[in-house]
Amino acid sequence: MHMLESTGSDIKLSLERPYKDDLGRPIPTVSDITADGRYIFEPDEQPGTRLAENLRRMFEERGLDFFDQDEEQRQASKPATDDHAAASQSRDNVSKLSGGQNTESMSPEALSNLRLEILPQLHIALGEMTLAKDVLTLYAASTSPGPASVPSAPPTDPSSVSTPPNDILASSSISKPPPIPSVQSFNARLVAGGKDEALRKASDLFKSAVISVERGHEVGARYWVDALKIRRRNWGLAPAPLPLGIPTGRGADRTTKDFLISFGLSESSPVFRQRATGQLATHGSQEPLIFPLRQRTVLCINIKTRDASGTEITACNSLTNELEDGDLLQGTLREAQREVLEQEIFSLLIRDASVLPTSSVRVSERLLVVEATQDTEIRFELVERDVFEAQASDIDPISRAKCDLIYNFLHLLLLREHSHRRLVRIGAPEALLPRPHADPAFPSAPVQPTQALLQPVIDLLQYEYFCIRVKAEMNKIVQILRRAGVPVKFHFDTVGENSTGVLESLIGSGTGRIGGITVIRIDNRRLIQCPRSRSLHFTFSSPSSLVAHLSQATLPVSSIPQLVQLLRDETEQCLLQRICEMGTEMSERLSGTWVVDMPMNRAVGKWDGHTLTFSVVCEDDLQCSVSRLVRLTGQEETISRTYVTGSTTMFSWIREVIELSLTGP
Repeated sequence: MHMLESTGSDIKLSLERPYKDDLGRPIPTVSDITADGRYIFEPDEQPGTRLAENLRRMFEERGLDFFDQDEEQRQASKPATDDHAAASQSRDNVSKLSGGQNTESMSPEALSNLRLEILPQLHIALGEMTLAKDVLTLYAASTSPGPASVPSAPPTDPSSVSTPPNDILASSSISKPPPIPSVQSFNARLVAGGKDEALRKASDLFKSAVISVERGHEVGARYWVDALKIRRRNWGLAPAPLPLGIPTGRGADRTTKDFLISFGLSESSPVFRQRATGQLATHGSQEPLIFPLRQRTVLCINIKTRDASGTEITACNSLTNELEDGDLLQGTLREAQREVLEQEIFSLLIRDASVLPTSSVRVSERLLVVEATQDTEIRFELVERDVFEAQASDIDPISRAKCDLIYNFLHLLLLREHSHRRLVRIGAPEALLPRPHADPAFPSAPVQPTQALLQPVIDLLQYEYFCIRVKAEMNKIVQILRRAGVPVKFHFDTVGENSTGVLESLIGSGTGRIGGITVIRIDNRRLIQCPRSRSLHFTFSSPSSLVAHLSQATLPVSSIPQLVQLLRDETEQCLLQRICEMGTEMSERLSGTWVVDMPMNRAVGKWDGHTLTFSVVCEDDLQCSVSRLVRLTGQEETISRTYVTGSTTMFSWIREVIELSLTGP
């Protein structure tokens, strides 16, 4: 109650003087009101008239040449009036009382002000003295003379003095005269106007207090509702630390009054766990959550490649807006968590870049550039969201899908790194690897290796470039055979496993590599129909490992020229083998013999004094030449023919040549 009284007494309620009537017209100043209720207003004085009157009085009182006189002339021209004499006498008295110190003479303006101040008081004193004199005279006349009479008073005749009535000084009651109606109305309007302003100020004060209380209640209710929603979605809630400056000694209130939201991963480093913290918003904030260490960056993955014509193609990953789900709290926390995870991924990429063995790297504070292959460059950059949205427009969907694959693959590698840290923390034996030691006298000490994030990504890019080059070389051979009319079935599978197997190989306990298979089947016949397989079988694995599975051996391929030569040799041998099968089938009635001369790279057929030799060369086009040797009369006759691509199929031409040789002379 005392607090309310003190608060109410401090409120200042001012009276507002009405200056306009109900019609909005200015109210003139009332100087007097007559008995019959008629108003007498002060005349409207114009500023020019007032200034003219002041100038006229100044020249009348001080002279027309006042501004031309100096100080001595002004003092000499002062009139010696009684008022000035009295003022001089008062100055002399004042100088005497002050110990003889010299004082300056008063100016006419100061003397005039002094006179205006003293004369009303003197008139009041004169009236009081006159009234007192009349009262004393009346009392002196009404009493009989005695020895105590005033000696200076003249003797009077008692019979000549009339005796005043007894009730001459009796008490009387005086009532206040009734107010004038116009004045009463004016006073009422004045009081009402002052009360209106006071009431308006008081109502504004109460209104602001009510709004503040409602806002505080709404913010408090929203605070606890948001806290329950966050806890229901399994986000970490912990008591927030006390603010700086709060006493923490014995007896102090150390109860926290706020929640701390932790959305970082449990195995992250302390730096990123500290960044992954937020608080529920209280007063003065439009956002539901506050992140004091949020940097608002996005991990942008750019892949720059060059096609066969030298045109540069640039693509970047896409970004999912978490706030579009409708749940503001969930979307905000997911967005903040994604930013912290991307920053941790970028820091691990910087760590791995220093030990990258096969690629050139450029590193800056927020940029990492790696030249993965000859025509491929990958960039990891932390950029602002606005900059990222400006870069992510008009991009090839296939290239964007490749960037999205790398972006999601990095998150899986980060989870693998955290899983490895957890195993190391709990002391699991599978997290420790024996250290190779040269001296057997010293025991081997276990090491705690880290899981790489950058090397698997570079291996994938190099594997893609490697598969493109291998497929291009194989496709050249296939196109050469198809132009010659040779039936060919070409199967190229870059990834030979399903998604589960790929994840197990890259993320799980596999080899960390992916592989594929390719098969080139010449003449496209079933293997059951031929005594030997005429198919070329290759397997490859990341980043650039290729193995050829031949009928006689398994041969690793270490370079593209070696692959090209191997493809040509195997293709020529398969074609020569097919020619021998055709010759054997057609010369069966003549007991012909057909063999493949591997050192000379030719197919030779013999029957009754005839020798037919086919040679195949696989270059830019498939070239097949045949020579015929006839021994009938002891003389040798040689006939040569060459196959031209485009005239007919090669096998039809070979069948025609064999038939002519069998039926000819």
